[in-house]
Amino acid sequence: MQEAKENKKAEDYMLPCLNKKMFGIDCPGCGFQRSAVLVAKGEFKQAFNLFPAIYTSIFFILAIGFHFFSKKKISAKILLIVAIINVLTLMAAYLIKMNKLFFN
Repeated sequence: MQEAKENKKAEDYMLPCLNKKMFGIDCPGCGFQRSAVLVAKGEFKQAFNLFPAIYTSIFFILAIGFHFFSKKKISAKILLIVAIINVLTLMAAYLIKMNKLFFN
């Protein structure tokens, strides 16, 4: 007899957040993987609600990839600006999430 194959989903391969497992509190990057899967599925609003820095993160990753794999290089100043915008968005979203967690 042949056993039925399991239908594996992207969610089955996601890494757990060690910060959340050890301390019970989300890290600033919690939700990135699930949010990226939602973007891939075309569920853009849900992706933003889950992890607001998803779009700045994707833009940053694409900019870095373009810089390293293209003959035309992006200036370091532009990459730094994109990185700063991404980090500020990430930290603002994290502070809002933690504020809701502790002061609601």
